[in-house]
Amino acid sequence: MKKFKFLLASISIFMQFAIYAQVTITATEVSLLSSDKIEVQLIEVKQALESPTIDGRMNEAIWQKSSWHPIDQLWLGRPYDPNDFTGRFKLSWTKDALYVLVEVQDDVLMDQHEDALKLWWDDDCVEVFIDEDNSGGEHQYNHNAFAYHVALDGNVVDMAPGEIPRLYNQHVESKYVTANNVSVWELKISIYDDTFNDDTMNSPVELSSGKKIGFAIAYCDNDTSKERENFIGSIFVSGTDKNKGWIDANIFGTIILTE
Repeated sequence: MKKFKFLLASISIFMQFAIYAQVTITATEVSLLSSDKIEVQLIEVKQALESPTIDGRMNEAIWQKSSWHPIDQLWLGRPYDPNDFTGRFKLSWTKDALYVLVEVQDDVLMDQHEDALKLWWDDDCVEVFIDEDNSGGEHQYNHNAFAYHVALDGNVVDMAPGEIPRLYNQHVESKYVTANNVSVWELKISIYDDTFNDDTMNSPVELSSGKKIGFAIAYCDNDTSKERENFIGSIFVSGTDKNKGWIDANIFGTIILTE
């Protein structure tokens, strides 16, 4: 009987330890995603004196003054040929919005899913990652940060609380123009903070000089496949799993708004 009681006690202690260990690991993982962000790829973004027209023409003066930054980090897929894809971007801002100019060389543009809320990542699209207060942390199914998938038809998708996709077309206005195999995208992005609620009225943040925003940009490239063939981003992501932008805002770069 003593041996039996000892065995039961041992099993009880083991089970308590196992539960504690599991909780500890989970808490550590959450802590890592919630930790203070380390600023990398700090980019200064010049203010536009006049709001760019969203027409994909990039003929405003601010675009002539702004510098190009590469989209050249392979996040998913096999190594690609520069003749198949090259990408770069510019940034500007007004008090009302962040403006993004994207130039992509891609010989095939795919839009095979009519339903904007199904498999949107498998069509060609620009994906813009925004963390309004540059705080980093987890944002997979919340609005601590946003991962806007901007489709060829102009629909904008991100994951919402409840683990469901939603359209955020009111957040991003876009237009692209293609000549030969080069597409120029122009985007106007209204910036919302982490108090955004899908079920209430929300107002975008007014931007000002000196503000820092977490930022990254990527391109989903699909030439002729059922699934995207490559996912190419603007910032280096360490480790083997590089598809973290839609989950972890700590991997975003940082932009600082200047006059």
